[in-house]
Amino acid sequence: MDKKITVVIVSYNVCRLLDECLQSVQRALEGIDGEIYVVDNRSTDHTVEQLQPRYPDVHFMANAVNVGFARANNQAIRASHSEYVLLLNPDTVVYDSTIRGCLEFMDAHPEAGGAGVRMLTREGSPAPESRRAIPTPWVSMLKMLGFTRRYYMSQLSWDEPGRIEVISGAYCLLRRQALDEVGLLDEDFFMYGEDIDLSYRLLKGGWQNWYLPYDIVHYKGESTQKSSFRYVHTFYQAMLIFFRKHYGHLSLFLTFPIKVAIYFRALLALMAMMADQARRFINPNKAKSERFK
Repeated sequence: MDKKITVVIVSYNVCRLLDECLQSVQRALEGIDGEIYVVDNRSTDHTVEQLQPRYPDVHFMANAVNVGFARANNQAIRASHSEYVLLLNPDTVVYDSTIRGCLEFMDAHPEAGGAGVRMLTREGSPAPESRRAIPTPWVSMLKMLGFTRRYYMSQLSWDEPGRIEVISGAYCLLRRQALDEVGLLDEDFFMYGEDIDLSYRLLKGGWQNWYLPYDIVHYKGESTQKSSFRYVHTFYQAMLIFFRKHYGHLSLFLTFPIKVAIYFRALLALMAMMADQARRFINPNKAKSERFK
């Protein structure tokens, strides 16, 4: 292997956030034999033109079209040669000791295929998405009914390492050997769900997934237009892809309620989005003031 770690960041119209992210990653990589790849999915905010001259040591890959999150990550993974790969969202800030601490843990635990960290919100509180369970039919049904303790693995301590099932794609540290065995990200997922799928395949391949109490700040959603119809469609389509891929063999009695629930949640999300847009159209001044509270 040429490097200890490759950090892969996929960007799309987040030039300012990516700039802040790159600064934090460079600080976190000081003293570590690492490299950074930025794969830009045809941003229209001149991300590559603005940032490439400022970061001459970063490998920029500019796609002619938006190929999606999974395929863009795979591009950089295939182009790199390192013992570990870190998939990182551009709307994150990495603490100085986080990457080093994670690498030390992975070196000491060869059975670990991947690891995630404590993701902090803008307000500084741990985000539940830092630890998640595989959305089996039972876990998915509980979550859709509002019982989220199992899904977010709430029994785990925030301050101690613990084995988890799903590693968030916002910060997903992977052992190259594990990737070689279970395969890269499934490119059927355009965006969302690919981290759940890869985490599940790691577990099925005999590897362990871990939560580690090292910090990043995750400005969740700021790199995604979550108020758009495309978001609603893409997110719930990813859930259906995962369910069909891993649980399509189950009886209709088990699969039908889950599929109905997914479509129902997608419909509710779409209706809420349309209602919010209608409110903003009717009273734009009030909507603007609410965004800046």
